[in-house]
Amino acid sequence: MYLHVPFCERICPYCDFPVVAARTLRRADEERYVAALLAELEGRRDGFAGHRLATLYLGGGTPSLLTPGSVSRLIEAVRAAWDGPLEEVTLEANPSTTERERLAAFRAAGVTRLSIGVQSFDDDTLRRLGRAHRGAEAGAFIEAARAAGFANLSLDLIFGAPSQTLDAVRGDAAAALGHRPEHVSAYALTLEPGTPFARAVAADKLAVPDDDTAADMMLALGAAFEAAGLERYEVSSWARPGHAARHNRRYWQRRPVLGLGVGAHSHEPPRAGEPFGARSANERGLEDYLARIEGGRCEPPEREVLAEETARSEAVFLALRTREGLEARAFAAEFGAPPRTFFAPAIDAARAAGHVLERSNGDLALSPAGWLFADEVAARFV
Repeated sequence: MYLHVPFCERICPYCDFPVVAARTLRRADEERYVAALLAELEGRRDGFAGHRLATLYLGGGTPSLLTPGSVSRLIEAVRAAWDGPLEEVTLEANPSTTERERLAAFRAAGVTRLSIGVQSFDDDTLRRLGRAHRGAEAGAFIEAARAAGFANLSLDLIFGAPSQTLDAVRGDAAAALGHRPEHVSAYALTLEPGTPFARAVAADKLAVPDDDTAADMMLALGAAFEAAGLERYEVSSWARPGHAARHNRRYWQRRPVLGLGVGAHSHEPPRAGEPFGARSANERGLEDYLARIEGGRCEPPEREVLAEETARSEAVFLALRTREGLEARAFAAEFGAPPRTFFAPAIDAARAAGHVLERSNGDLALSPAGWLFADEVAARFV
């Protein structure tokens, strides 16, 4: 399950997520939103009946702006809805003093894993990214999380930031590894249409590293993480043994995911007449979402029943994001024939480019060079 909390102290200039600025989250606004999440949970859980709930992820936005009491209410309601233990409960957090003071209470509420939005340990990079915290705050937050009893920490980093250098990225890797995280995610800065960053770059008012430099940055990060014992198990993710994100794996494995809250997406399980399941999405506007839920209408406004052709494509390009890649036998069991039956031209083109490896049994995986071209590879199978 994914719960989206849209509130942020400030909106970063590169962000395209459904968020709203709330420098100080009013108690009444928090309670109203939590009540809406609980109502949506009650209204949608029957669509996932018969499935065991494995993971819960509170993302955003900045869900750690919620009080520990609200986080506890949500976790307990989710557990009660499926009457079983959770393997992993993740809370996204930003390195602020206010949130740092709540860490022990979040741990007591049932959070088992923190995903910390560090982005960079370099103050100049953080300023250019429009982040509210500074590198020293990030370090203090991580140490406070350890002191609060968290033994599973994931650090998020961004590379390819405005005017960022390769040496600065190497410094971020070293600083992150100094805290011995169990998991690291590193994402290339994406210029989403309509964001302040995208408009500034289009107007030649903002310089970002070119693709070759960004590729060098990714290679440097990967080399540092792997030398420290973290294995790359997905395009943007590295983990120590036993600490790969269980929740995130469900997306790449096309497992059912129930998403609640503003802008949340769900992957609904197969049912009669929908053998490959469906995708659904909530509206991105906070007031639109609240009006619908408070009006007693819990079904998402957007829903797409997956056609077999769409499901086949997603099975390939999502699996290719992972180190394991695509298992041809499992693909054939679901779709009646191995991947080459449907995607021979795409497979041949990706192999010729040196981006995909095809094993003798038909399994597919990204090559070492293919990690740098994962989006290009995925486009071949759409």
